[in-house]
Amino acid sequence: MTMPHHALEITLTRPLSAAELRHAAQAWPLAANHDATRLMALVGAKTPERAAHRLRRRLTARLPIDVITTHYPDAHGQVLLNLSFPRTVHTALARDARPAGLTPERHVREALQRALTAHADRETEHLDRAVRRLLARTTPAHLLSAVGHALTHPQQGPPP
Repeated sequence: MTMPHHALEITLTRPLSAAELRHAAQAWPLAANHDATRLMALVGAKTPERAAHRLRRRLTARLPIDVITTHYPDAHGQVLLNLSFPRTVHTALARDARPAGLTPERHVREALQRALTAHADRETEHLDRAVRRLLARTTPAHLLSAVGHALTHPQQGPPP
């Protein structure tokens, strides 16, 4: 039976020099983005968690790794987030997670999920207010037409 491979993205704390990238690529084949702040790797392992752990273990001494993520979401739309905290931070997380009976990892996962949900809620409220302001000045048909046009003719560069 062949081992599955997982596409992982490494976000770095700073851009790499060409020499640093070559040095890291000696330990693992890597593809870099244009400014060498993100790298891609293909890792064979039974699970994405094991793949990320294997990659971090192999490259930590060679790269300023910030976070490793799976490049593609799983069947539930989730992306694995592999973080490495200093011992003091991990101890503080364990202390904060203990009263709820959680592991530090589960505590961070739940805090991230709460933050992402709150962000999505704020974004939905912001868009709702913006649409209501637009509808106060135009008809729903004109607004729908403008949205359709904007979606089929995307802007180049940042909005004005």
